[in-house]
Amino acid sequence: MAIIELTPGYSVSPQIAVEEVPAIAAAGISLVICNRPDDEVPPPLQRKALETAVRDAGMDFVYIPVVNGGLTLDQVAEQASAIGAAEGPVLAYCRSGTRSSIVWAMANAGAIDTDTIIATGAKAGYDLGGLRPTLDALAAQKG
Repeated sequence: MAIIELTPGYSVSPQIAVEEVPAIAAAGISLVICNRPDDEVPPPLQRKALETAVRDAGMDFVYIPVVNGGLTLDQVAEQASAIGAAEGPVLAYCRSGTRSSIVWAMANAGAIDTDTIIATGAKAGYDLGGLRPTLDALAAQKG
């Protein structure tokens, strides 16, 4: 399992498994956000199994499934709210970590300049450059 820090307090990961949950808790994570829809994975990797394991390990769990090409601003707001309410570090996961990075980028448009968001993604191994027009538009709306 890879925990990839985007910012202090917010990390992303490819798909996690129940047996990795103790290591996630040991890393100090307080909230796990699942951005992967259940229909993409077999039952042992679906929300219910992971939510139970995460909660049993003493962490909070939020399910915000993001379909490729189907991210909404409501989902971005929901994720931003969950992150803001977290009592410690957050780990969001999907298939590769890309969707969780995109949600973070869109949630931070306007609060962090676009170049920094894109550079942060690149440093973590995620190409967010194609989001520049969207990030700039969101920043202008918030501005």
